[in-house]
Amino acid sequence: MQGPTSRVVSAPSPQPDGAINSRDKNLDEPTKYQIEVGEQKKGWRKALAFLGPGFLVCIAYIDPGNCESDLQSGAEYKYELLWIILVASVSALIIQSLAANLGVVTGKHLAEHCRTEYPKAVNYVLWLLAEVSVIAADIPEVIGTAFALNILVKIPIWIGVILTGFSTLMLLALQTYGVRKLEFVITGLVMTMTVCFFAELGYAKPDSKELLKGMFVPQLRGNGATALAISLLGAMIMPHNLYLHSAIVLTRKISRTPRGLKEACRFCLFESGFALFFAFLINVCVISVSGAICSNPGISQENKDKCDNLDLNEASFLLQNVLGRFSKILFGIALLASGQSSTITGTYAGQYVMQGFLHLRFKPWIRNLMTRAVAIVPSLIVALIGGSRAAGNLIIVCSMILSFVLPFVLIPMLKFTGSKVKMGPYANSWIITVITWGIGGGVMAINVWYLSSSFTKWLIHGSMVMGGKVVLGICVYATIVLYMALVAYLTLRIDRENTYCGEDDKEPNHTCHALPRDDIMELQLPRNSASSR
Repeated sequence: MQGPTSRVVSAPSPQPDGAINSRDKNLDEPTKYQIEVGEQKKGWRKALAFLGPGFLVCIAYIDPGNCESDLQSGAEYKYELLWIILVASVSALIIQSLAANLGVVTGKHLAEHCRTEYPKAVNYVLWLLAEVSVIAADIPEVIGTAFALNILVKIPIWIGVILTGFSTLMLLALQTYGVRKLEFVITGLVMTMTVCFFAELGYAKPDSKELLKGMFVPQLRGNGATALAISLLGAMIMPHNLYLHSAIVLTRKISRTPRGLKEACRFCLFESGFALFFAFLINVCVISVSGAICSNPGISQENKDKCDNLDLNEASFLLQNVLGRFSKILFGIALLASGQSSTITGTYAGQYVMQGFLHLRFKPWIRNLMTRAVAIVPSLIVALIGGSRAAGNLIIVCSMILSFVLPFVLIPMLKFTGSKVKMGPYANSWIITVITWGIGGGVMAINVWYLSSSFTKWLIHGSMVMGGKVVLGICVYATIVLYMALVAYLTLRIDRENTYCGEDDKEPNHTCHALPRDDIMELQLPRNSASSR
């Protein structure tokens, strides 16, 4: 919805290096709509002109994958893992703001920087890992949507998984009739579930001292808690979100003056902070409700059994105090909306990845179908063999995969945003550098420690024959060595690409002077002028 704070304008079409023309239907069609942030806008008017990218990225922080991890964390460990949500949220704010800064200052998004900076072989590896992260993020949306359909119309989980191949395509098609209205409907449904969880928090009355202890006293009791902690980190700091955020900020037409760039970076930080604070509260609320109700000694045996095997398909009982018999229906609708909206953002992230690394661009429905076709296969197999519980566990596994992939997105981004030749005076300060590399190092250390210790324990105590253990051990430990070798390469390699252009840089084809990027596929606004007001 466009207000007086941001007007829609058409962008010029000079294409920077590494960009391709996205007007695949007709080269003569009108340019895509862009948001102009002029020098004349002041205060809240300018802030509202930047509103959008942070909230779009924020959708991934309240998707079915997050909800599943939150529910299991609360049910199994009460409030003990709240500190992970706090650390992950603060880390996400810093990291997401750096991704936005990279796009604002250089005029190129993260995948384009990687393609220009690294050799072809390394680029293919990074592209494959980026696609893995998009698919791993899509699997929870597939399962969450299947759970929602099971709750609402009682169809089996495996049939719901198959139907998800078409549901998001329908939603993408509906954008033609007014994406703003569609976004408001989705947001309203998710917000309804959020309000209900907050209301339920009042009924559950969790112990405030235990909440504060869980929030500020780090603790991990065993490999089970470590696995959930890794899944929470993966669900909160998603690799594909960094590609997405660095690209969608390129749809803003900003002033290239030092003041304009500083304001753009600052407003991106404020918007991301507000959106992520909202997501933080939701995640804390879900864990707290799950922990308070499942640890209540007065809970019924039926609900206790549900807590012992808690997943999204059984979680609606947590809202019974607020919604009564309607809790299941409303939870199912909100879960459906959450899964669909998250999938749409994943579709755009996947397009930026392919455009940046490979110079390939597909229409949204084709890109969605490609990702969804791959995501459906493991979801369908698990749903057929293990049912609802196994499907819920697959969501946790996918969140862990996201955490393992994160360093291969985070390290290049930290190298680029900390480089004077790429960011000029807007490069990371030494404080931000220490904090962000500490975050990255911590994630990598936890990943390697968990994988090696868990696998070693399984190898020692497993029932596999000795020959099989030897072969499997060689394969797994070789993979860990390759993982660490690629991390070391990305960390120690000296960057060579110069992408910073100052105020006096007048080279006409330079990326900075082609903003806003017409080739970047922003969330398409309705063509009908009446619907865009």
